[in-house]
Amino acid sequence: MAFEHYVRAGQKLLRCGYTTGTCAALAARGAATLLLTGEIPKALELTTPKGVPVSVAPLYCRMEGDAAQCAVEKDAGDDADVTDGLAIVATVRRTSTPGITIDGGAGVGRVTKPGLDQPVGAAAINSVPRRMIEAQVRSVCENCGYTVGLAVTISVPGGEEAAKRTFNPQLGVEGGISILGTSGIVEPMSEKALIDTIELELRQAALNGGRLILTPGNYGMDYVRAQGWDALAPVVKCSNFIGDALDAAAQLGFSEVLLAGHMGKLVKLAAGVMNTHSRYADGRAEIFCAHAALAGADRALCLALMDAATADAALALLDEAGLRQPVLQSILTAIQRHLDQRVRGAYKIGAAVFSNQYGPLGHTDGAGAILASWRGGAKL
Repeated sequence: MAFEHYVRAGQKLLRCGYTTGTCAALAARGAATLLLTGEIPKALELTTPKGVPVSVAPLYCRMEGDAAQCAVEKDAGDDADVTDGLAIVATVRRTSTPGITIDGGAGVGRVTKPGLDQPVGAAAINSVPRRMIEAQVRSVCENCGYTVGLAVTISVPGGEEAAKRTFNPQLGVEGGISILGTSGIVEPMSEKALIDTIELELRQAALNGGRLILTPGNYGMDYVRAQGWDALAPVVKCSNFIGDALDAAAQLGFSEVLLAGHMGKLVKLAAGVMNTHSRYADGRAEIFCAHAALAGADRALCLALMDAATADAALALLDEAGLRQPVLQSILTAIQRHLDQRVRGAYKIGAAVFSNQYGPLGHTDGAGAILASWRGGAKL
């Protein structure tokens, strides 16, 4: 059964898909149901963290010895990627230890570098998918009155080969794909359609005055809300298309624009990279390394930074060396410079950066001036 959830992109409707995390949770529900009831479910249903219901028929659901196994096909919608069509398989077996344990099997990667969502050595099943899997399995246990333990293993046939076409090897995830997703839904990534949608939202925001907050995605949106900034200006998600959004803001006559985002994305602006998708440019490690060298880092630290899998991993290294603040200040100064060059005086611009692990990391001089102005004036 096709997933019938759409997003408007310009004048088109694009069909969404669901994440590997959603697939894993559905498969775990199916396997747990078979194991505890002896019945093969014809359909598997859940509501994603974004509030969108998903209903699928399992590829198969069967007993394998003393374990139950269920597979769900990944559907990426109109944003087909390397995981589209893969079978996400959950194997569930009883244990004598209370609680629900979750691990990865064949085709699911293992974390080998610090700074990722999961610790080194763990299966690359991120936090939100883990919570989704546990919630689905626990629901089945409660419905059946089962109070002992269950072990859930997620595997992906063909996942190791598919992972070679992702950035997992560079990130330090080896042996397979990652089980991902914060919203549970995959929204299509047609570039032109996305840019058209961003521009439409910017036009609507412009009706509320000259203030604007841009943020790449859900993490940034959550951060803006947590800071209370969404009460000060309209907020528009710009995905990876930061340069295009900045250009559109100039055309629409905004006077003050605050860019707020995760350091893992916005650090790229320090090198003038205005499309932050990893397939266009990365350079995060190189940027941290260069600015650390400017702050006096030795060769050993520079080599470690070049091997850091994530921005959080780089920050941990800088903390150990006592260089976090000077390096961040240098990076923020470079970000402001490149933002000014892109905007060319069309409006006031600044950036605020954060990390999921470390929280607020700082803001550029331009962002400081904008926030001071907004807090001293009337709220929108």
